[in-house]
Amino acid sequence: MAARGVVGIFFLSAVPLVCLELRRGIPDIGIKDFLLLCGRSFLLLALLTLIISVTTSWLNSFKSSQVYLKEEEEKNEKRQKLVRKKQQEAQGEKASRYIENVLKPHREMKLRKLEERFYQMTGEAWKLSSGHKLGGDEGTSQTSFETSNREAAKSQNLPKPLTEYPSPAVQPTCKEIPDLPEEPSQTAAEVVTVALRCPSGNVLRRRFLKSCSSQVLLDWMMRIGYHTSLYSLSTSFPRRPLAVEGGQSLEDVGITVDTVLILEEKEQTN
Repeated sequence: MAARGVVGIFFLSAVPLVCLELRRGIPDIGIKDFLLLCGRSFLLLALLTLIISVTTSWLNSFKSSQVYLKEEEEKNEKRQKLVRKKQQEAQGEKASRYIENVLKPHREMKLRKLEERFYQMTGEAWKLSSGHKLGGDEGTSQTSFETSNREAAKSQNLPKPLTEYPSPAVQPTCKEIPDLPEEPSQTAAEVVTVALRCPSGNVLRRRFLKSCSSQVLLDWMMRIGYHTSLYSLSTSFPRRPLAVEGGQSLEDVGITVDTVLILEEKEQTN
């Protein structure tokens, strides 16, 4: 359509030129010259029409190629988004399977080991057994209970339990952990604060009178779950074991000011 318009414009602009030439050369022009002039004009118009047509088709093809490239880019972008989405979903499924099949069992096993170690240190290894039904075989229950206790004592290098029990008349009762003395106030005289640094990293603090027996430190250890056969006390600076005896007071063992004591596990000997 644009080519036709351009051809028409060139044709209309050529008509005045032809008329001008005819007017100038009317006395001398003949039919042959007139035909030759018209042929040249038409040849010029054809050449211009060809040039305009080729140029227009080239421009249209260039525009169509740009549109095609743009459409291809949009398709590629959509395809890439879809591929990335599928990859993210696949990675999410792998992560969930890894958590469910690897991390979760590992955490459960670690918690189970910590629980077993805690019960073995506190002497409550019977909690690790599956138990027995009421009304079952009492001899079998007693045997399995003794076996579990022996295994726990062997793993912690505890003294072997007695295989022979005294008669019921002279059988000793279970020794309970004595109660700690009442904690004095901060304004009371002759009061020291003892900070106990546990193996777990926690620091516990409590006030005692200097006149209290040093045995209260061991009772305090038992109260918070650290058996005296597995753990010992030592001073922080200088680092040395704290000699605790029932007949000595806190002041006698060197605790005259606020002190930090370290609770550490004893070295196990085979």
